Amino acid sequence: MRMLLIILQKEFKQIFRNKVMLPIIFVMPIVQMTILVYAATMEIKNIDLLIVDQDLSATSRGISSHFQGSPFFNTEISQMSAKDAYGKLESDEADLILFIPANMEHDLYRNGNAVMQITANAINGMVAGIGTSIVSQTIMQYNRNLVLNYLKVPDTRGIQHQISTTYRYWYNPYLDSKSFMVPGILTILVTAIGLFLSGFNLVREKELGTIEQINVTPIKKYAFLAGKLIPFMVIALFDLTLGLLFGKLLFDVPIVGNILVMYTMAIAYLLVVLSLGLLLSTISSTQQQVLFTAFFFMIVFMLMSGLFTPTESMPNWAQDVNKINPIAHFMRAMRMILLKGSTMNDVLSEFFILMGTGIVLMSTAIWRYKKAS
Repeated sequence: MRMLLIILQKEFKQIFRNKVMLPIIFVMPIVQMTILVYAATMEIKNIDLLIVDQDLSATSRGISSHFQGSPFFNTEISQMSAKDAYGKLESDEADLILFIPANMEHDLYRNGNAVMQITANAINGMVAGIGTSIVSQTIMQYNRNLVLNYLKVPDTRGIQHQISTTYRYWYNPYLDSKSFMVPGILTILVTAIGLFLSGFNLVREKELGTIEQINVTPIKKYAFLAGKLIPFMVIALFDLTLGLLFGKLLFDVPIVGNILVMYTMAIAYLLVVLSLGLLLSTISSTQQQVLFTAFFFMIVFMLMSGLFTPTESMPNWAQDVNKINPIAHFMRAMRMILLKGSTMNDVLSEFFILMGTGIVLMSTAIWRYKKAS
């Protein structure tokens, strides 16, 4: 135990003397929480909508007015030709085009129907799909109001006695994407701190040549590796607390669940991350090798974790592969605890998976590290 305390004291001194590590520890959480939460939003707003009104009727102006002032659209109304409108779509000056042809109002009142066209730039499929859906729903709502108010439907009994549906959104009643994203950003923050710093630390000893001096000392292998990992466990938990505090103060993210359960899951997850960083450092000779290898694992696991898209939308084979993704398990547990108030029993499967993965990685890292016990 005395040997371990001496190593811990040495590691903390070395960390706080390193001018590169200090900004990562104290600045990165603030930057990630204040910038990424706003940038990594799932809300679709400010879609550039071009309305080509070639009818110039009261009905066409009524349709156009429904899009003006909407938070979803930056609306431009024009009488340009279809060729010029397509040119704006090709040059990325417009995301959606709503064509209102000439005689639209005449056809509507005379024939009972009229045709309009929605053209979307589908390079970004999410913007195109959601934008087209909103435009279609807006036109349908306007058409319904037109039928009721202007065409004087004679039989309104079906409308008077229609079934109404009331929506309740549990755990995120205002559909605020920040509440959904903050636990995910916290997971990425803890991952980056634990994986990169723990991996760099041991390799730096190799580059400086001090690892050889440590290897000839009577320090036990378990004490040396524990002394390398515990400081970064403490630092990662500190950054998690700092990020959680910023999330509560800046974005009013709800913390419904038990904080102790969250930290228990965080410790289990950090065991996985720190063990992976240690394992990468045992098979790498330089910090650049650790960086590229860790970056590869982090990007793959992060994109499959459900940070931006639900994991249920993935193919079946990807969902099977995702069962060994520690980021996915911890991110799910974080969202369940913070937003739903889940207890330890609710996240017990994630806890056992993380602990099992951490034990396997730690055992492999200890086996790979060449140090006389």
